Amino acid sequence: MGKGSGFGKVILFGEHFVVHGLPGIVSAIDSTTDAEVKKTIGEISITDERRGAKGYVGEKKAQQLESIDRMLKAMGFEPKAVAFNIWLGGNLPGFSGLGASAASSVAIARAIADEFNLRLSDERINEIAYEAEKAYAGTPSGIDNTAATYGGLLWFKRNLNGANDIEKISLRQPVEIVIGSTGIVANTKAMVEDVAERKKKNPQKYGQIFKEAEKLAFTAKKALLEFDLKKVGELMNKNHSLLQEIEVSCKELDCLVDLALQQGAFGAKLTGGGGGGCMFALTPTKALQEKVAQAIEKAGHQVLRTKIGVEKL
Repeated sequence: MGKGSGFGKVILFGEHFVVHGLPGIVSAIDSTTDAEVKKTIGEISITDERRGAKGYVGEKKAQQLESIDRMLKAMGFEPKAVAFNIWLGGNLPGFSGLGASAASSVAIARAIADEFNLRLSDERINEIAYEAEKAYAGTPSGIDNTAATYGGLLWFKRNLNGANDIEKISLRQPVEIVIGSTGIVANTKAMVEDVAERKKKNPQKYGQIFKEAEKLAFTAKKALLEFDLKKVGELMNKNHSLLQEIEVSCKELDCLVDLALQQGAFGAKLTGGGGGGCMFALTPTKALQEKVAQAIEKAGHQVLRTKIGVEKL
């Protein structure tokens, strides 16, 4: 039996903007999707035991099957010529916005490689997972699968003409965060396409917003390197405002962001594609993390208590 794991992630800065070649900052969290693969005869079967938002597994089923097909082709297999049972579990919930699809793609790729005795580097696993992500996101930036593969805190810039620019950011220590789920299963592919369409129709407005987002990413990188968490929180709030301006937030996300800030979170913003999915709040110390988490739970939402800057599976 082959085994593999992939990190969940939160995008601290730059979601949507990274698709268009701007820099972003992403962090793995200390929650993973785990996969087991066992060769069999017949067809590929999937047992998905991940905890998730209502309807997540069902709504993503077709995309999941396509992703595995893409993955096998990228690994040199003829999809119809191989069969195996796939089990998915782990402590990363299947909430939209946490890179659940990328984490599962990395986990499955590693498990297949393990089962078939393929010695694949992390770089190769990342490439395979990127191909799989096309089933979920159309034209993915690559930021999710990169975080799922390597872990840690990463500066990411999509190079539209070649290899992506990836740089590790050294965080003094992992920091507590709270992730709150709206319970809405988001369609990342549709959200990305809608932003591109609005940008095309209003280039002047969106050009200015994109410039602000790029400047903000560089400022945030400096604050993270200096471990100035108050500044990081302020910049997160600004980033959320920019995402509201490009119309990817929603009232449920905005309510959760406001609630977290009212409870003392250093900063809060949506994470991922928007239109539902998740937000996260920067809550250094377990006491603040618990205070914010309980407030979100009391409001009727699922939460994940986790940390950013985690580097080991």
